This record gives sequence, C-alpha cells and structure tokens, in this order.
Amino acid sequence: MKQKAVLAFSGGLDTSVVIKYLQEKHRMDVITVTIDVGEGSDQKKIATKAKNLGVLRHYNIDAKQEFVSDFIHPSIKANALYQKKYCLATSLARPLIAQKVLEIAKKEKVDALAHGCTGKGNDQVRFDVTFGSGSNLPIIAPIRDLNLDRTTELEFANKHGIPIDSVSKKFSIDQNLWGRAIEGGNLEDPYTEPPDDAFIWVKTKNLPDKAKYLEIEFEQGIPVAVDKKRLSQIKLIEYVNQVAGSCGVGIVDHIEDRVVGIKSREVYETPAALCLIEAHSDLEKMVHTKHQNKFKSLVDQEWTWLAYSGLWQDPLKRDLDKFIDQSQKVVTGTVKLKLYKGSFRVVGRKSKYSLYSHDIATYGKGSAFDQRKATGFVELWGLQTTEANKLSNKR
Repeated sequence: MKQKAVLAFSGGLDTSVVIKYLQEKHRMDVITVTIDVGEGSDQKKIATKAKNLGVLRHYNIDAKQEFVSDFIHPSIKANALYQKKYCLATSLARPLIAQKVLEIAKKEKVDALAHGCTGKGNDQVRFDVTFGSGSNLPIIAPIRDLNLDRTTELEFANKHGIPIDSVSKKFSIDQNLWGRAIEGGNLEDPYTEPPDDAFIWVKTKNLPDKAKYLEIEFEQGIPVAVDKKRLSQIKLIEYVNQVAGSCGVGIVDHIEDRVVGIKSREVYETPAALCLIEAHSDLEKMVHTKHQNKFKSLVDQEWTWLAYSGLWQDPLKRDLDKFIDQSQKVVTGTVKLKLYKGSFRVVGRKSKYSLYSHDIATYGKGSAFDQRKATGFVELWGLQTTEANKLSNKR
C-alpha cells in the first residue's frame, strides 16, 4: 500500500509543483486541503485542478468565520502592525491553515505532512511550528528541500502540463480577508514602483474628489458596526475594505525583516486592516490611562512579533492574550475616519468610558482645573533635572 501525504493546497505554482514531486519522487498518494480564509479564489476550480493533478482526495474547508473571530479580532485588539506597517494577514492565516491540515491528517491517517513553503520565507516557520506542536509526523517541503527557484518551478510546471495563470507568472500573490501580499518579479528591485495592475483592492487612479467618512463602532475592542450598520464580522471587513480601497487607502510598501534574517521588499494591500487598527488604537488612547497605554504598547509589540515569527502556539502568546482581553473591557465607543485620495486619519471619537473630560481640559470659562496648583507640581516634576543642570554648570 502506498504511503499518503496531506498537502495544504492553494492551487498556485508552488503547491502544484509539490503534488507532482510527492507523486513522482516519494511515490506517495497525495491528499490536498484548501482552506478558504477569504482569498477570493474559485474553490471548485482549485478542487478540479487538484483532481486533474491526480490527487487521491481533495478537501475544501470554509474557515472564514473562524479566521475572523480567532485570528483577526485578536490582532485588532493587539493593534498588530509588524514594524509599524504590516497587518500580519498571511502570518495570521498560516497557523489556522496548518491546524486544519492536521485535522485532515488525523482523519486520513496519513504518513507525512507537506507544504509548499520556501526556505527564504516566514511561512515555513509558521507551518513547521504548528505541525510540530500538533503531530510527530515527518514534514516534507520540496521547494525548500530542493532549493528550487521560481524559474525552475515554472519550467517544471510547463514540462508536466501544470496550468499557471498569468498573475502567478508575474508575481507571487497571497490573499485573504485581512490583506493581500504581492511579491516577486520586478518588485524585487526596492527602487521600482509597483505597477497599477498589481493592485485589485486599492484604486490608484481617478480617485474621488470628495472625502469619504467611516464611523466604526467597537464593543470591548471588536468592531461591530460601520456607518451605524451592524454587519456580520466578515461583511464588516469587506465593507471597510471596499470603502477605503475606493479612496486609494491601503497600500503598504516597505522593507521588512524576515525571521530568517533576510531583508525583503514587501508590498501589501490592506485597506480594512489599516483603518480598523488605527481606529481601535485611537479609541484605546481615550479610554485607557497613560500607564495602561504605555505598557500595552509593549505587550502589543511582543504579541505582534510572536504572531509574525510563527510562534502562535507559544505559551507567552496565550499569556499576552489574557492581558489584552482584560484591557479591552472598556474599549467600547465610536471612531470617525476621514479618507481622501490615499490618506486617512481619525477626525473624531467618543466613548462612555472616555477619560477625556471637557470640564477639565477646556481653556474656556468654568474649567474645573485650578491652574494655580500646577506651580508646585512643575517644580517637583523637574526638581532633579534642574538640580543636575545647576551642578553641571558649576563644574
């Protein structure tokens, strides 16, 4: 009886090549699993492609709701932007995809786990750590193990009659509900501007002359309504994505430090993620004390690093989750964003838990703040600084 391997199958170049490699080099039957996290692909088309490539069985799993509630929402609560730029779209999806692959591996009693990650990227870490945390099965990663490059893969695909769409030939694309990553091709030159046809979510030409506004309502750190409309978790993200993208908002182009030590040029489309995280972060500033905000920024940074670097299962992340969830009990309110020709900013916020007091902050008549009390405070606040400078001047 042939041994069996289960493969996370996207239908793209890498995983299509892996199927043939497992069949020809390892003489294994291949079971493919496609997990829908909102990539917008035709799931039936992917299933047909897998079957045409001779797999033993194929599974389609709709995990969009789980992706939002268990991965995206925690990232919003953590204001997760890696290196202040990247919303972790791919980083968040990989542990979920790997978990679903493990479920099928157990059901099918397979002999090995497989993925199409390269040895240069972060995804290999995310898959391997998740696989290793939930199984003792061997991991086969042909792209990494054979040190394959895209040119060689394309030649292999052509030789074996594997159909590859034109976009995949030009760029390497990874897409889900939370973001779209665009790599490869001429984007590997960090001085080359991405072409307009690289983007499908963000409008780059003929932007509206009139600004648009988004009012985002949060309950305990989770966005629940937009523009006074309560939408499902998935529809809310799609709505913000569409509105922000239509205003040219959501393109991220930066130099990123990968886990393996490489600096890479990364281009992302993340309209909803940027808007929702900015709105959430702003609301926290209103309802948390300055001490909470200062400390939580450190927690957020560490949480983001763990998620990015493939350590989703680490006990420290679970500990940080508990702290973050506790902090979100007062993060309820509404934030108003203004979007105009590629830019966006917060222009208003309100909350029943707001620590902002108009009576104290106002410079008008009737302020509850007695300015006369500030003199002693200022003297004590700067005491060591002023004394240190007096001593320094005597030297």
